[in-house]
Amino acid sequence: MYLQICEKCLKANSLLTQHLKNKRFILKRTYHSDQVFGFKKKIENKFVVADEVLENRNKESNFYRLVTAFRQYAHINTDINPIAFNKTISSRPELNPQRYGLNESDQVTYKGIINCNGKESGTVGEALILLNEVYAKNLSAEFMYLENEEEIEWFSNRMENLPRENLDKQTKITLATELLKSQTFDNFLANKFSGLKRYGGEGAESMMAFFYEFFRLSAQDTIEQIVIGMPHRGRLNFLTGMLQFAPVRMFKKLRGLPDFPDNYKATGDVLSHCISSTDLSIDDKFLHVTVLYNPSHLEAVNPVSMGKTRAKQMEYRDGDYSSSETQKWSDKILNLQVHGDAAFAGQGINQECLTLCGVPHFEVGGSVHLVVNNQIGFTTPSDRGRTSRYCTDLAKMISSPVLHVNGDDPELVLKAARVAFEYQRKFRKEVFVDMNCYRQWGHNELDDPTFTNPSLYKIIHSRKTVPDLYSQKLEGEGVITKKDIEATVSEHYAWLNEHLNATESYVPEAPCFQRQWEGFEQAQETVTTWNTGLDSELLALIGTRSVSYPTNFNIHPHLLKTYIKSRLTKIAEGTNIDWATAETLAFGSLLYDGYNVRISGQDVGRGTFSHRHVMLVDQETNNIHVPLNEIDPKQQGFLEVANSILSEEAVLGYEYGMSIESPRNLIIWEAQFGDFFNGAQIIFDTFISSGEAKWLWSSGIVILLPHGYDGAGPEHSSSRIERFLQLTDSNEDRVDGDNINMQVCQPSTPAQYFHLLRRQMIRSFRKPLIVIAPKTLLRLSAATSTFADMAPGTGFLPVIGDATVDPKLIKKVIITSGKHYYSLLDKRESLKIKDVALIRMECFSPFPTMELQQELNKFPNAQAVIWSQEEPQNMGAWTFIRPRFENLIGRKIKYSGRDTLPTPAVGVGKWHQEQANDVVTKPFLMKVL
Repeated sequence: MYLQICEKCLKANSLLTQHLKNKRFILKRTYHSDQVFGFKKKIENKFVVADEVLENRNKESNFYRLVTAFRQYAHINTDINPIAFNKTISSRPELNPQRYGLNESDQVTYKGIINCNGKESGTVGEALILLNEVYAKNLSAEFMYLENEEEIEWFSNRMENLPRENLDKQTKITLATELLKSQTFDNFLANKFSGLKRYGGEGAESMMAFFYEFFRLSAQDTIEQIVIGMPHRGRLNFLTGMLQFAPVRMFKKLRGLPDFPDNYKATGDVLSHCISSTDLSIDDKFLHVTVLYNPSHLEAVNPVSMGKTRAKQMEYRDGDYSSSETQKWSDKILNLQVHGDAAFAGQGINQECLTLCGVPHFEVGGSVHLVVNNQIGFTTPSDRGRTSRYCTDLAKMISSPVLHVNGDDPELVLKAARVAFEYQRKFRKEVFVDMNCYRQWGHNELDDPTFTNPSLYKIIHSRKTVPDLYSQKLEGEGVITKKDIEATVSEHYAWLNEHLNATESYVPEAPCFQRQWEGFEQAQETVTTWNTGLDSELLALIGTRSVSYPTNFNIHPHLLKTYIKSRLTKIAEGTNIDWATAETLAFGSLLYDGYNVRISGQDVGRGTFSHRHVMLVDQETNNIHVPLNEIDPKQQGFLEVANSILSEEAVLGYEYGMSIESPRNLIIWEAQFGDFFNGAQIIFDTFISSGEAKWLWSSGIVILLPHGYDGAGPEHSSSRIERFLQLTDSNEDRVDGDNINMQVCQPSTPAQYFHLLRRQMIRSFRKPLIVIAPKTLLRLSAATSTFADMAPGTGFLPVIGDATVDPKLIKKVIITSGKHYYSLLDKRESLKIKDVALIRMECFSPFPTMELQQELNKFPNAQAVIWSQEEPQNMGAWTFIRPRFENLIGRKIKYSGRDTLPTPAVGVGKWHQEQANDVVTKPFLMKVL
């Protein structure tokens, strides 16, 4: 028999029995370590250098050493800096042929050593001409550190063939046009909006050459969509130029008006964060390009763009989501990241992203990176902004090649884009183009950079612009005329004027709830309830299947006893449902309904506290089995278990990117401990808490933060509930509705957690959910649920009252949350107190005014209400609870808990125990008057 299933469960559950009779459980997919949902083991491509090539290299070993030296060291000598203080380039001794016993007149064999215009032999001097042309002028490359021999061979061959590729006349005209349009746009804004910080593209206009070639090649390939994450530098030029963003939308915003319809609740964002999502028609082929919103925290958008790319790949069955054995990552969806030089070198999130890029369940098939290298960060020049030679040296960490190019030469920038694109398509790996350019003005157009960099800006302000230099070059070649240049500028200026004049009559269109989000809406000010319960037979089916495994699978004996057999018993009886089982039932039911579920974080497969085990590992073969992906062979939804790298910021940004792509994916990120979220604070501040208000991006991401004072010290006790509550836009003096920006909940029972997860997906809107998750409750016998708690007609309860007391006897009401409730309950029983009621707040935001009022009304004789918490007084929910309780409930509330502390918890065991005893005793001893 394929599945190990409890006989009692089979007889007890007719739905499951029917499935077995139909033999629908037979395996159709093999989810092991070489193939699980979202990951397939890669087939290594064996590459062998031909014997003839090796023989020639041995015979011409000195010449081969010279060629290798150029490939390895010539980039140091290249003229890639358009604003260098000193144009004199010192000669590297490694590039001198005499070092290898060679003279320029020596005859050598080229075949298999250098690609010199197809010639099989020639002189050393002829070879030097090519080597200097390829590796030591305005374009160079770093690739000799690559670990794959095939990549090195491919790269050297591609670079050495590049000089023979001449651009046709029409391509040159297009490049000049795009550069002139970019410059005209900046001049237009400078004239019409002189006080505007636009972060223009002046000095970096050659990025348009990169985008032009990148999009053209993508359209000719199999790529259907490109997802772009980029900062503000040159962004508006790019949007209005190549991505068909209507300037009227921008001008409307510049005149102080919103760029979204009036019927949406939003606060908006600054101009330099605008986006475009458009279909481009290139050579009669369509390419959908999406530029993501970005915050002002540089590079924070990069993991978000990767996550959105991955979610699109899931939707389009790209890469390892495909059933095809030949499908590769990024066959259809490609990620492009644009960086600033100082930010790429300085922001640690980039190291996290690069570490992430090839990890199973996070890879996207190799992102292409364009670094717009201004050679200065705000006011800090590069020699004081990093230690490494290049801003791209981080690429060496993952053995990724880098092309360095002088931004004064748009044709070479185009060729660099071509090489980068072809490398990515060949090897599906990260690749970088480092475009060295400059900023015409300071960090923004209102800045004066001469305060701190006078010598640099003497060079910049005394030179001609990149579009003017290139236009003059083409004019000298007879490709375009002065009249053509003037016409391009005047036509674009007039077009921009037309859009400016149309500002008053322009009505913004809704930028959201389209395509895959059609049918969804923004949450309203009302409070809605949702039936998230399920039939017990379906719960039994899911629960039983959640611990099924193949007969030849070597299960861990401890798991067999304490996890699998224990769960089968609980499922058969429908009682004592623990936290992990309830979570599994929620996951499985959503998969059964066709939703995808993805849980990500450090050790989430097993769970930090060894409770989850949604992936089973064969103890002999190390193969992985994910039982929930075998509920039904016809199921459309699948669970992806993404054990992540030791990162918070990039991983959470990645998961957020996945969540904004599709409302049918339940995306969960679990911190190893609740306090670890602070490594991802930027993602919480700039995306999760404010993304909908700024950009109308909906996200249903779930954040699990293990929380509880168990003597683990300052860093493993608190998930800093107060910080998340401060981030919400909950009202102190007005009743909250569903439209509060974030939900912050602390469920105290497995059933409550079950309903929370299911509610995330069945509602008609999406909101981020912060779950203050338990640690000790995972195995606490008192904190269990039954199938009845999850039955049809049930749902999440924002407040749980006290049904165990006589309401008439109650003189004091203690309101609390989470694990602390069970400690208070034990203390009440040990003290044999009959006149105190315990009410649990399961949801902080939106604040449950009505539910609290209803529960308090049950105790007409209560003379005092106390808020009791584990956390210090300056932390936890107290400062959030008090004003809302007093303003909305209309009653005074007292505090009971730890005193104020500078740390979340003490680190001395004796002190912790004293405090733990005090916080559960004090609220019962407090006077009622």
